Amino acid sequence: MKVALVHYWLVGMRGGEKVLEALCEMFPEADIYTNVYIPENVSATIRKHRVHTSFIQKLPFAKRWYQKYLPLMPFALEQLDLSSYDLVISSESGPAKGVILAPETLHICYCHTPMRYIWDMYHEYRRHAGMMTRLFMPLITHWLRLWDVASANRVDVFIANSRYVASRILKNYRRDAVVIPPPVDTLNFHAAQNHEDFYLAVGQLVPYKRVDIAIEAFNRTGKRLVIIGTGSEEQSLKKQAGSNIEFLSSQPGDVLVDYYSRCKALVFPGKEDFGIVPVEAMASGKPVIAYGVGGILDTVIDGETGILFEPQTPQGLIDAISRFEALPDEQFRGDKLRHYASRFSVQSFKDKIAKLVQEHLPEGTKPGHKDSIQGAGSK
Repeated sequence: MKVALVHYWLVGMRGGEKVLEALCEMFPEADIYTNVYIPENVSATIRKHRVHTSFIQKLPFAKRWYQKYLPLMPFALEQLDLSSYDLVISSESGPAKGVILAPETLHICYCHTPMRYIWDMYHEYRRHAGMMTRLFMPLITHWLRLWDVASANRVDVFIANSRYVASRILKNYRRDAVVIPPPVDTLNFHAAQNHEDFYLAVGQLVPYKRVDIAIEAFNRTGKRLVIIGTGSEEQSLKKQAGSNIEFLSSQPGDVLVDYYSRCKALVFPGKEDFGIVPVEAMASGKPVIAYGVGGILDTVIDGETGILFEPQTPQGLIDAISRFEALPDEQFRGDKLRHYASRFSVQSFKDKIAKLVQEHLPEGTKPGHKDSIQGAGSK
């Protein structure tokens, strides 16, 4: 069976690339197609595969300004020839699902999110964009929306990473989606015997993550907060923060694992499509205090694995922290949290993907190949 994996761009290793990495392990002979590829920025697992790029790769400064070429990507994807493949799995967050395939090719799209910047978060992105982007954004995004909906019809099966994303796929594309959470390397984390007296926030420092809410809440309470991450708002957030708030910028994996294991709880004030960071915290035996809207509802159970709060304000977060601190330590036992997090493991993801592929492959095409998929999922 010939398999192709399509990913929007390969310029780093975030949640979307972790999904691609797991698919690469399941299909070790698969070819990868993408718009822009920076080999040194991705994992060795991905680099083992044959990677084909669109013409975007050859455009000036594409490795740095790849997102500026977004309006060209639909056309670029449609020039890729994938007509010889039996199975194509597209990994969609930017444009990826728009490839043109043969009628007999099974196309499964794993959708991390319909493009936020042209759909439900369009106005927020435009507010924070530069002057030239704000000027041209209405015209460009109007055309992209039309293409995005049209290209959704090229997909045979949609997978969403959460119920929240499934609802957005239904809203924007009028298509149902199977929910399969993304893979989280839960075995990479460990729980410390005791926690220390600080809360932790992890992630990009960009507007929609709402780290500003956490900073204002901790400014008011005086409690200690450690923030790990970088982004466009880093300098303004540092100016807003009091002396009880520590910024550590980006940190290597072992340092992040250590801070997860020692914190009192993870603070997660933004609305996410899924949210891998909360699962990593729970895999470290730590509860999550999160804004109770979006993909977080698939991972955090209020009162059992964390505390959910509304409204999305500093006072809402302060009230949630007070609720959390009023509960006994036994309420959020580390072993219980780690066991709960294991349902989001890499192996669980592979098993669910393998089962879905088997269910949708046409009977009789390539005898014996279904068993090989199951084997890939069960290793």
